[in-house]
Amino acid sequence: MQIPAPDAHQCVIGVAIALPSHYAAQVRAVREAAGDPLAEVVPPHITLLPPTAVDVDSLEEVRRHLRDVAAGTSPFEVRLDEVGTFRPVSPVVYLGLRSGAEECDRLQARVRDRRGPLARSLSFPFHPHVTLAHEVAEDGLDTAARKGAGLTMDFTVTELHLYRHRGRPADHSGSRCSASEEGWDVVASFAFGGSLASGAPAGSQAPVVPTAPVVPTAPVVSV
Repeated sequence: MQIPAPDAHQCVIGVAIALPSHYAAQVRAVREAAGDPLAEVVPPHITLLPPTAVDVDSLEEVRRHLRDVAAGTSPFEVRLDEVGTFRPVSPVVYLGLRSGAEECDRLQARVRDRRGPLARSLSFPFHPHVTLAHEVAEDGLDTAARKGAGLTMDFTVTELHLYRHRGRPADHSGSRCSASEEGWDVVASFAFGGSLASGAPAGSQAPVVPTAPVVPTAPVVSV
């Protein structure tokens, strides 16, 4: 996982769609079987914005931007049941979307809108997925592919989440915190405004739902 190194006035954030808990447990079990050390550190998710360093002072602007994005988004259905891999370019096995990919693409494009606070380019073309194994030995990747072949996940996406990385940058000695400390905390959840369409008055905005920090939660890259 590529985590940018923030300066003293920055933090690292990401935006993602979290999987329902019962599906998350299934994916976590596959990652554990593959020997993936990030199985517990990086709970399952669909990345919308990879880890990105932003100024701490800009977080309120980021919240407003994500609130507006969510307010203009309607819930959509997702099905994950297609195992794929980024090998040999990257040692990743993943569960791909049979449906909902176009909606995810439109959503991530709005999150990264060039006029907004999260404008940035991507290292690779956007490809929505849930990681089953990342940077493990070949036999571990094969295990993930085999076990992932039996997974089918259907759910409705109704919100997006803002995450903040809690790992600290290297100190002058070059030491870093352990992987278990380098988790992600949920900063806020943003409900889709489209869910209000049937009964809400025109102009209603989706609420920002603050959440207390949780121990490691879904982040935001192909991990």
